[in-house]
Amino acid sequence: MTTKSGLAHDDVQPIAMNKRSMGFFSTFSMWIGANVVVTTVFTGMLFVPDMTFLKALFIIVLGSLVGAIPLVLMGNIGTRTGLPTMVLMRPAFGQRGAMLPAAVNLITLIGWAWIQAYMAGLSLNHAVIFLTGYSNINLFTILTQVLVVAISIYGHKGIEATEKLVATLMVILATVVFSYLFIEFDAAKLIQMKASENPGITGMLAFDIVVATAFTWIPIVCDYNRNCKSEKTGIAGTYLGYNVATLIAMGLGATVSGFSILGNMTQTYDPVNLIGAYSPLLGLVAAIVIFLSVLSTNVMVLYSATMSYLSIFPKQRFWIPALTMGVVTVLGSLLKEWLMTNFQSFLLMIGVLFIPIIAIVLVDYYIIRRKHYDVSAILEKQNKLYWYTKGFNLYVYVSYIVGAVFAYYFTYVHPLATGATILAFLFTGVLHVSLTKLSQLSIPYSKGIDKNA
Repeated sequence: MTTKSGLAHDDVQPIAMNKRSMGFFSTFSMWIGANVVVTTVFTGMLFVPDMTFLKALFIIVLGSLVGAIPLVLMGNIGTRTGLPTMVLMRPAFGQRGAMLPAAVNLITLIGWAWIQAYMAGLSLNHAVIFLTGYSNINLFTILTQVLVVAISIYGHKGIEATEKLVATLMVILATVVFSYLFIEFDAAKLIQMKASENPGITGMLAFDIVVATAFTWIPIVCDYNRNCKSEKTGIAGTYLGYNVATLIAMGLGATVSGFSILGNMTQTYDPVNLIGAYSPLLGLVAAIVIFLSVLSTNVMVLYSATMSYLSIFPKQRFWIPALTMGVVTVLGSLLKEWLMTNFQSFLLMIGVLFIPIIAIVLVDYYIIRRKHYDVSAILEKQNKLYWYTKGFNLYVYVSYIVGAVFAYYFTYVHPLATGATILAFLFTGVLHVSLTKLSQLSIPYSKGIDKNA
């Protein structure tokens, strides 16, 4: 919905089936645009040379196929109910208790936008240096995020139209970049390249990292998949789009990393650095891929940050917080090196905070409530179905806190060689089911079912 000025007036109310706009191609494009992003490219760089190139590709494919399952399951809740992700926290956490995940998600998304905007500005700056010799990282970072804000304030319809165009361009240009890399450089040497003797990332840890990448998208997936015309459309478009995007992005990062090392260069994830030294024109093409990847992702990030805000303050008009947070992301993106220095810690923090939340909601919807939520009760606070104790489900909070401590301990204090993502997810899910049965909450959980949700 838009205002007379054309600005969006999106809200947290459920979207009726006859007003939904996303078919298969729109959904597929949305998730191509989401995950072909510079941070995912950066993640692919981490795997080479700690393991061979072919092993890295195998782990990327396998981890994506597994990680996309909870992403699709969460997105399907949005399709079935028509509600955004943070509003869907209410049945499990309580009407007031859901404000905590929403606030954490809001802060996390703003930080995510900062990092990506800076990395896009850096890539564009490299390309312009190759072409003109001019350098101004701050300017290109600001321009990137200003464009993101300009698109986001027009809401979902504007984002959907942008993603269709951007996703198509990215796939075409990424194909050009891959083709140049494997023609200009020695592909056989990359395939035969030996792994490090003392790898920092094992195969199991790499698998866990790839799976965790999917979890970073789960807190926003329903914001978009609630616009899908059918469950089949949402499931197929999301699963295929996400997996193709991850293979392109992480595969590009692993490829560029390997070729940069073989070329006796400083290891890098950025194809602009590698290609630009040989062909400024193709370096520009690579820069456009990076720029479009950030543009397509950051419009989704800013939109979802706004939806998280509206889940707490639903009476606010959409474009006001969207514009305000847009300004914050522009200013924050100028923190530069501090962002990159703390990038890996930031990713780990997301896992610690959100993996338990995701486990709780998926188990709550699919196992405890058997795929039924009362949509009207979620939105109407006077309906006490999801009120629990003064608006808080204390048993869920126990599950969340214990799950978060579990994730923190095995991520920071005693890191596991296998990574903690899958274990923390399973542990929290089992704990939530157990506490629900012990507290006999299964009785109110069975009431007030909306057959359409």
